[in-house]
Amino acid sequence: MSESGDISEFGYIMELLARGKVTIKNIERELICPACKELFTHPLILPCQHSICHKCVKELLLMLDDSFNDVGSDNSNQSSPRIRLPSPSMDKIDRISRPGWKRNSLTPRTTTFPCPGCEHDVDLGERGINGLFRNFTLETIVERYRQAARAATAIMCDLCKPPPQESTKSCMDCSASYCNECFKIYHPWGTVKAQHEYVGPTTNFRPKILMCPEHETERINMYCELCRRPVCHLCKLGGNHSNHRVTTMSSAYKTLKEKLSKDIDYLIGKESQVKSQISELNLLMKETECNGERAKEEAITHFEKLFEILEERKSSVLKAIDASKKLRLDKFQTQMEEYQGLLENNGLVGYAQEVLKETDQSCFVQTAKQLHLRIQKATESLKSFRPAAQTSFEDYVVNTSKQTELLGELSFFSSGIDVPEINEEQSKVYNNALINWHHPEKDKADSYVLEYRKINRDEEMLSWNEIEVCGTSKVISDLESNCNYAFRVRAYKGSVCSPCSRELILHTPPAPVFSFLFDEKCGYNNEHLLLNLKRNHVESRAGFNLLLAAERIQVGYYTSLDYIIGDVGITKGKHFWAFRVEPYSYLVKVGVASSDKLQEWLRTPRDTVSPRYEQDSGHDSGSEDTCFDSSQPFTLVTIGMKKFFIPKSPTSSNEPENRVLPMPTSIGVFLDYDKGKVGFYDMDHMKCLYERQVDCSHTMYPAFALMGSGGIQLEEPITAKYLEYQETM
Repeated sequence: MSESGDISEFGYIMELLARGKVTIKNIERELICPACKELFTHPLILPCQHSICHKCVKELLLMLDDSFNDVGSDNSNQSSPRIRLPSPSMDKIDRISRPGWKRNSLTPRTTTFPCPGCEHDVDLGERGINGLFRNFTLETIVERYRQAARAATAIMCDLCKPPPQESTKSCMDCSASYCNECFKIYHPWGTVKAQHEYVGPTTNFRPKILMCPEHETERINMYCELCRRPVCHLCKLGGNHSNHRVTTMSSAYKTLKEKLSKDIDYLIGKESQVKSQISELNLLMKETECNGERAKEEAITHFEKLFEILEERKSSVLKAIDASKKLRLDKFQTQMEEYQGLLENNGLVGYAQEVLKETDQSCFVQTAKQLHLRIQKATESLKSFRPAAQTSFEDYVVNTSKQTELLGELSFFSSGIDVPEINEEQSKVYNNALINWHHPEKDKADSYVLEYRKINRDEEMLSWNEIEVCGTSKVISDLESNCNYAFRVRAYKGSVCSPCSRELILHTPPAPVFSFLFDEKCGYNNEHLLLNLKRNHVESRAGFNLLLAAERIQVGYYTSLDYIIGDVGITKGKHFWAFRVEPYSYLVKVGVASSDKLQEWLRTPRDTVSPRYEQDSGHDSGSEDTCFDSSQPFTLVTIGMKKFFIPKSPTSSNEPENRVLPMPTSIGVFLDYDKGKVGFYDMDHMKCLYERQVDCSHTMYPAFALMGSGGIQLEEPITAKYLEYQETM
């Protein structure tokens, strides 16, 4: 599309807007980037036809690059062994801008990009940013808006000596602004520069000819109707658009211009109808505001009634407690006075001493009989001391569990929308939290609001965070490690809201998730182990080679372990990773090992080392009962036959049956390199099954070993699911 064509189209649009008495300031919201919320700067057109600033695309891709490399791993932990630059660097930006941007050959980098305009993921293709067109028309409109907003600010000449003069025209070929004198000097009559195209003063310079981003030397001269973007003849002949339907640029220009003109004419012709609907919307807004305030007042009234009932019950309960307390204290006081009377020269004892002074026998006998009975009673109480009342108020503990549950479910009257239910089996937490829920099809909601909050150790509840979701699943990121989080969801249908679902409590891993793949080079035995292309699943096959090796069992031959390790080592910090052991596995050993220990294992001849002398070997050879150092450069636990075996230490008194647990669905490993500690977790409940010290004086690697049939699958990081997005013509 030529420059003159774009200018004429823009002028036509501006003329129509002027006829509708619409100032350029009224279209400001159409000129705001959905990412940075500022005026567009060099906007790019995404495949979904939304525009976004060039710098915003790069920044978002940089964020995605960091999250991909971390895959949830210690992206905020400075103790991570992977070095992170404090700010995006130019080499990183260039790498993102280059075509075919990938992590490595086996783990290709995804080219999807989350559009902030439509909130869908779009495919940028192999060329990435370089395959996107600049929206020159939008850029021109933004420039006109800026000029209108700063009418008092002049554009100065770029060639004047200080102080520069105000420019009167701008040359589109030179991409510079000139005052009258400088324009005559640099564009003299009779030269080629005199033929340059010039416009009024502007800071927006764009090429006169639109070139193809995929074939940089080819001009755009066609329009792909399927992809709805301009293309060149090479794109049609052998490129991505070879099987697409295309039309000439002039035909597409004419068609789209007619459609746009008709649409604008229609909208301008319906101005009175639009104003009427705006007035109706204003009335609806006022009515909504009044009804909302009335609903708030009614809700306050209901809660005040509940407060009154609670205050009444509170007063009654406190009075009962005070009455019981007073009665018990009175009994204790009476009993204490009686015991004080037993003291010498006090009370009963003092009175008895005075009675003993009586010399008249008849008078003494008359008084002493009753006194003797009282003293006998006091003596018996000394022999069997019993408090006159109970100190415990267990019978006065208020049970509010049912009321608390009912108050937690307190909501509006039934609105006809069923409560969504969180699917606990499909919801999980790893590097991020994945929450899934389902809703009856007959009550399909328009949208949902997912709420979550952190639960402190003292069960203190923080405020809820809310996220609006269109589907029935959501990935929550930026959760703190080793914390409990509560999740709940409610549905919206129109303006009606359902009650909240029951809360789901999930516990995050004890450390940031560590990202690695199986190493196909170091110690990998391709005769016994089968590694998939993604390098996240390994399988051990008990095949023909194992049967041949079994011939030597009579002479003491044994079947050794086949080791495989992670491709990334750990030199500091806290890290966590998880995996699944296939249920059919016979014997699998998992854990961590230092680099020097791995070299010893992998370099030792396979037929000379006996597992009897290898700690945590997994065999009932007695090795686990021998003493070993409290800290060693490796720790491996044995898993097999759907069981998890806890190693026995010399100081442990656990019986064998207490050391054999059911194999968890998913197993996690937590390594604290700085403290030299490793733990093994049940991922379903985030419960530590076994923990011990480990010597971390060298680089530590995730280590795995298999014997016989078995398989290990690394847990895949939880990332946002890419939504299906299809453009309709």
